[in-house]
Amino acid sequence: MTIGTMRAMRLESPGHALVLRNVPIPTPGRGEVLIRVSACAVCRTDLHVVDGDLEHTKSPLIPGHEIIGRVEALGPGAGAFEIGRRVGVPWLGYSCGVCKYCRDGHENLCERALFTGYTRDGGFAEYVCADERYVFPVPDAYDDVAAAPLMCAGLIGYRALRMTGQSRRLGLYGFGAAAHIIAQVAIHEGRDVYAFTRKGDGKSQRFARSLGAAWTGSSEETPPDKLDAAIIFAPVGALVPAALRAVDKAGLVICAGIHMSDIPAFPYEILWEERVVRSVANLTRQDGEEFLSVAPRAGVKTATHPYPLAQANDALDDLRNGRFDGAAVLLTDR
Repeated sequence: MTIGTMRAMRLESPGHALVLRNVPIPTPGRGEVLIRVSACAVCRTDLHVVDGDLEHTKSPLIPGHEIIGRVEALGPGAGAFEIGRRVGVPWLGYSCGVCKYCRDGHENLCERALFTGYTRDGGFAEYVCADERYVFPVPDAYDDVAAAPLMCAGLIGYRALRMTGQSRRLGLYGFGAAAHIIAQVAIHEGRDVYAFTRKGDGKSQRFARSLGAAWTGSSEETPPDKLDAAIIFAPVGALVPAALRAVDKAGLVICAGIHMSDIPAFPYEILWEERVVRSVANLTRQDGEEFLSVAPRAGVKTATHPYPLAQANDALDDLRNGRFDGAAVLLTDR
């Protein structure tokens, strides 16, 4: 069993910067694996955790839930992965399997669920323990850095995309880590992607066009065609009525974030004609298995921006201020 200490970027008080600490390497419990982390992408949910937008956070906490690494040790009863196997760890870290949601195939809504980098320690560290049932093999098509954003930006985006059914004209509000991945899947499926960004964000609009978007514009603009569905990745409640106005009759508006600012009042007429607003909560293991099979076939490429582990606060600040396209990824070997 690995013993000793590891470097970790730890949240000691919500609303404050992460602190670099030397902490004990965790010991895997029953059914768990110890993973030597090589890369961990930085998600907007990490930002919400650090900023204190989400309640009931483990304290102190090591954030991070888009983890790529290699199995270092096995806990009692673990045997799904051999030592040295490359694996990925997502947001959903445990579900009970017996509550009504788990029994009905909605483990993402489990009443006793645990979440990586939120209610259990995550991957902003050199090692992490994970329940082996909630760990995925990583497709060979991706190196560690490229694979990291697939573990949440890709998975949550994929779940949101599946909720749009067969919608042909798809709007994506907020063209960041999740949208740039799911746009590629949608285009591979023959859909037309309409990318909405912050006003004046020509860089993100050019990025979206480079990936094949049929139209790009500001979130304040009206697209040239009525949309069949829209996915909102930006945590901005005001985008809900904007998206409702953009979708056609029976159109779908999917809110894909774990946190969003308040949705302002809007007239019933923009919801009428059987338009639908719904949210995405977490993910299931089936989502992960399906998406990690689809992504290589769709030729998904991730845009990544590496940072040393110790510069996690810089990565979070750059994400907060929209200083890059794609996803930030923390590396433990720098």
